[in-house]
Amino acid sequence: MTEAVGSGKDCLQAGELCTNDPSCSAKFRTLRQCIAGNGANKLGPDAKNQCRSTVTALLSSQLYGCKCKRGMKKEKHCLSVYWSIHHTLMEGMNVLESSPYEPFVRGFDYVRLASITAGSENEVTQVNRCLDAAKACNVDETCQRLRTEYVSFCIRRLPRADTCNRSKCHKALRKFFDRVPPEYTHELLFCPCDDTACAERRRQTIVPACSYEAKEKPNCLAPLDSCRGNYVCRSRYAEFQFNCQPSPHSATGCQRENYAACLLAYTGIIGSPITPNYVDNSTSNIAPWCTCNASGNRQEECESFLHLFTENLCLHNAILAFGNGTYLSAAQTPSVPPTTQMRKQEWNANRAVATLRENIFEQLQPTKVEEKHLRGSTHLASDTSGSAPPSHTARWLVPWVSVPIAVYLLLIM
Repeated sequence: MTEAVGSGKDCLQAGELCTNDPSCSAKFRTLRQCIAGNGANKLGPDAKNQCRSTVTALLSSQLYGCKCKRGMKKEKHCLSVYWSIHHTLMEGMNVLESSPYEPFVRGFDYVRLASITAGSENEVTQVNRCLDAAKACNVDETCQRLRTEYVSFCIRRLPRADTCNRSKCHKALRKFFDRVPPEYTHELLFCPCDDTACAERRRQTIVPACSYEAKEKPNCLAPLDSCRGNYVCRSRYAEFQFNCQPSPHSATGCQRENYAACLLAYTGIIGSPITPNYVDNSTSNIAPWCTCNASGNRQEECESFLHLFTENLCLHNAILAFGNGTYLSAAQTPSVPPTTQMRKQEWNANRAVATLRENIFEQLQPTKVEEKHLRGSTHLASDTSGSAPPSHTARWLVPWVSVPIAVYLLLIM
């Protein structure tokens, strides 16, 4: 699992220290007033100067330099302290937005993951990392439980409605990506695919009909503004910008030369208003569900946001490196072109697809928990006649999966 490194002082602790210091406490209350809507207007004609001097004074207090941990208890409260110091709405007060989270060092236990999947006697499973990842998740109690939980929330329809509860779906997704070790979540989300069936299954990992897609694409400024108004989303987005910042002068395409940190930051924004996903089942292209049409005088801002996903060399290289085996050394060396061995593995994977499709139902071993949530759809696994599923199943399957058993396979394979 990743380990946070830093000063050891989080913003909750810093806030308590400031509260117990009369001078710091008074300045912090003034700052809160400065950033609360039109609070600065209530401070009199010298409000801007007073707010500037307050920020300057607090930058040398125990509050400055504090960080938060992603997924920590009282994360939102911790982040509210951080953003009070690092951002104001006052004109002329330009405090750089960086990641509010403690930096991470790579410590993913891929050895444990390999030990789970190495014992398989099925040659197809050995060359299909997406299936290996799902198998490993089912073996791990936490991964299986939280994965089943979010899929359940994301496929459940609201009473008398043909829509899901996106808020609960997003919350369950954040819980999964925050609490399950990256060696499981990253393998599920970034596993390499060479055919559309695999890529569609990978795209369905976050159940896009509920967590990602909508009937129409909104303007990107809407989810972006919504994200900025939420401490957690704003912080996850800042971390993503910070750790996935591209650089044309870097061998890896990342300014910070750290693929692991970029992918970890990427998973942090899943389950937020700006949730990204694979845009189709034929590429590894990533984008949020939005467009920059009719952006008005914020066109440049909108396009900059969208390009951070669609034209991000750092993120693109990190995903490809994770798939072609160079991920673990990517922070030190650039991505390398596919070797003969890699091409051989890719060819074996493609050759295995036909066998996989013939034998896939024999490999399905749903757990009792999954059977409980997906009762009523299990008949799909044995239905080879092509008959349509019952109407209650079709309501959530048909509109958004190109492979009818996608969500079922998502959990039990």
